[in-house]
Amino acid sequence: MMKKIIYSVLIATISVSAFAQKSDGTTKSLVNAEKAFAEEAIKDGTKAAFNKYAASDALVFRPNPVNARTFYATAPDMKNLNWTPTFARVSRSGNWGFTSGNYVVNGEKKAYGHYLSVWRVENGNWKFILDLGAETNKPLNKTTTSFAEPKDHFIPKYTTEKELKAGREVILTTEKTLNTTLKSYGASAFSGFLNKDAQLMFPGTETIVGKENIQAFNNRMIDKISLKTTSADKALGGDLAYTYGVATVDYKTDLRESFHYVFIWERQSDGNWNIMSQIFTLAER
Repeated sequence: MMKKIIYSVLIATISVSAFAQKSDGTTKSLVNAEKAFAEEAIKDGTKAAFNKYAASDALVFRPNPVNARTFYATAPDMKNLNWTPTFARVSRSGNWGFTSGNYVVNGEKKAYGHYLSVWRVENGNWKFILDLGAETNKPLNKTTTSFAEPKDHFIPKYTTEKELKAGREVILTTEKTLNTTLKSYGASAFSGFLNKDAQLMFPGTETIVGKENIQAFNNRMIDKISLKTTSADKALGGDLAYTYGVATVDYKTDLRESFHYVFIWERQSDGNWNIMSQIFTLAER
């Protein structure tokens, strides 16, 4: 009887592990994958967890971008890093999405931060392709959870590399327009490119939610900002996209800093693209 119990527990454990990353095209499956990822990092350590959930070409920003598997091959292993997704979206195509939330490093002195990860489906499993975080103080406000399912399902039957490139060019052109506007009008230019419920994750601050709140932060802190885009990609569903690169920020205190950033873009009903989520993390020179 004892052998049967042990065997049943073992099979159940293997089944949970095997299906933890499975995608069915829903935001729920992505959130479940993220939660399983966090649990495995506590149980098995960050090396094993990040290697399991990273795509072969995944980038982590630690603080500068590096291949995830290369980084975790030599990085110190940790079992005291815990995180919780509080925001997640998946494209209409069901094979691309992103999550963001808060993390805690439990040690003699706790460290806090927020993070954003971009995911894609490979062989039916969720794998992250971008992951970065920014340190903050201990959050004082409770974060509202927001997990929304795709409004419908759409994926093109046939897509050529030329069409994929054209899709990326649309996003790159949009960010180029944003950068040009930022040079002319400063950080207030973001107002024309943000969703009403956009979120901003910036080092040293709690996650800022809402276009008006983000603009109040920008107007209070930032004098000038310029973007140098490194890469962009658009989901096959045509509704979500990301860009990442380096931002140079001139504060109103005559201080300049460089950041790596990731922006998540969402296509609007009028065909324009707005930013849904932004994260900045200090770059190392």
